[in-house]
Amino acid sequence: MTGDNPPDWVSSVTADFKAANPGAKLNIVVQQWDGITQKVTTALSESTPPDVIDIGNTQTPFYAASGGLMDLTSVKSSIGGDNWTQSFTNSTLYQGKQYAAPWYAGGRAVMYNKALWAKAGITSTPTTMTDFIADLTKLKSTAGVSSAMWLPGQDWYAFDGFLQDAGATIATQGGSSWTGGLNSPQALQAANQFKQLQSFGSAPKDQDEAHPAQADVFAKGNVGAMIAMGYEAATVTKDSPALASQIGWFPIPGASASQPAKTFMGGSNLAISQNSQNKTLAESFLKVALSDKNESMFAKDSGFLPNNQADYAALAGNAYAEAYEKAAPYAGYTPLVPTWANVENTPNPITTLFLTPILEGKDPASAASAADAQIASRLNQQQ
Repeated sequence: MTGDNPPDWVSSVTADFKAANPGAKLNIVVQQWDGITQKVTTALSESTPPDVIDIGNTQTPFYAASGGLMDLTSVKSSIGGDNWTQSFTNSTLYQGKQYAAPWYAGGRAVMYNKALWAKAGITSTPTTMTDFIADLTKLKSTAGVSSAMWLPGQDWYAFDGFLQDAGATIATQGGSSWTGGLNSPQALQAANQFKQLQSFGSAPKDQDEAHPAQADVFAKGNVGAMIAMGYEAATVTKDSPALASQIGWFPIPGASASQPAKTFMGGSNLAISQNSQNKTLAESFLKVALSDKNESMFAKDSGFLPNNQADYAALAGNAYAEAYEKAAPYAGYTPLVPTWANVENTPNPITTLFLTPILEGKDPASAASAADAQIASRLNQQQ
C-alpha cells in the first residue's frame, strides 16, 4: 500500500529475496487505499491473484472469512511468529487460525511547522487539549498562517481516536446483532471536539486526508499543524526540502497532561492468497520481509512500530516514532470482525452521514441516527 514502500526497505527485501530464491522474480506493486477493499476482494477470487498482499489490520478478518487467504498456522514459527507482539497478532487471527502475519502498527500524531509556531510566540508543545486549542487560536491570527490546523472533514481514522478518547464506540454487539453507537453523549462530544479543531483551518468538510493529499498542503509552508502519519513527513520534505528542519511532532493531547489522547491503532498485515500459484515463494517472501533486519529497517524509515519489541531500538531518533510511542499504549482498534470491512466500503457512513453533515451544520443527533442505522445494517450483513 502507498506509504508502505520505503526505498531502502524495498531494495533490502528485494536483494534478500533473490539471494534466498535464485532465479525467482519479485514484483512489488504499490496500491492506493481508496477503494482497496473491493479491489482486493476481486483479486482474491481470481485464479492467479497477487501471491502476497499488504492488507489493513481491521480488514483482515473480512478477507479471511471470505476464504481468500491461506491459513498460515503451520508456518507461523518459520516466518518469525514466535516473537510477534500479541496485540498485533490479534488482528491476524480468525476463528483461532493464523490468516496473516502482523507487519507493523502505528497511529496518528500532530505534525507541526516549528517556524510558524515560533512566529506565533509559542515556545513549547501542548500537553493538554485546552493548551492545544489556545495554541491554535494564536496560530490562526499569525501572519503567514493560512490554516492553523488542517483537518479534512472525512478523516475518520483521526476521528476514531476522538471517539475512543471520549469513551465512545462506533458500534456495540449484543448477542449476534450489532447496534451503531454514534448517537451517544460520548460520541457527540467527540464530534464536537472534531468540529472545533476542524474550524481552525480551511480543509474541506466533505473530503478525506487524501483529497487533496494533506502532506502536499502542509508542504506549502503555511499550515501550522495537522494530524498525520509518520510517512507523510517524507512527502513534505520531497516537495519542500527547506521544511525538513521545521517539521516537529507531538502526541495528540488528551484532557490532562498525564496521558495523551487515545488514537486508532492502524497498521498492516501481510497475507498469502489462497489461490496463489507460488505459495512456497510467498512463504519465503514473508520470512524475508519480517526478518529482524528488514523489520528494523522498515521501522527506522517509517517510524511505525515493528511486530517484535526486540526491534524497537530501530525507532531511536525518529521524531514521529518518539511522539507516537507515548500514545501507543492507549490506542485501540475498530471492531475486529469480518463484516467491519462493509462499514469502510464507499460511501463510508461515518463520514458521509455523520461527520460531513455535522460540519455542514446538520443536527448532530439526526446525523448520528442515520449513520447508526447504516453501520448496524452493514455489520449485520451475512458474510
